[in-house]
Amino acid sequence: MAHERLLPRQYMILGLVALCAPLGDTCLSRGMTSLPPISLAHPATLIAAVFTPWIAFGIALLIGFFASYLTALSWADLTFVLPATAFGNVIVALLARFWLQEPISLERWAGIVLITLGVSFVAQGPSLTQRPTIEGSATARLPLEEQSLDAAEPAVQVAEGQPR
Repeated sequence: MAHERLLPRQYMILGLVALCAPLGDTCLSRGMTSLPPISLAHPATLIAAVFTPWIAFGIALLIGFFASYLTALSWADLTFVLPATAFGNVIVALLARFWLQEPISLERWAGIVLITLGVSFVAQGPSLTQRPTIEGSATARLPLEEQSLDAAEPAVQVAEGQPR
């Protein structure tokens, strides 16, 4: 099976997927260390925490992660996109160790290495599984700019109740 090459913008999206989640999680951790313990029994303290600068920035980064993750899922299989998030484990470990000054055990480093090796095997596969085309679904996974208007017209006519 031939591998389709990813476009530079697709690499950028995967980079955002891999960076935004660990950066957002690290910012959340940084923000929570400056607050007293929070309980779900006291929702006002949880809501107040959301408006602290580090936590708000972490939430914004996680929203960026979610947007880029959805974008990547629009043109690639979950089994290709999800491993891109696994590389975030390395980034989280490095940020936790060197920015948050958290100690990381040898066992955790070994686990991170094993995860990274596993991801390297998955990353060698195709980004999108080629499925046999079924009549009427040939453009189902194409980005909107690649779909022809002719392919969309019959669906609009049927939806409006007009005969073909």
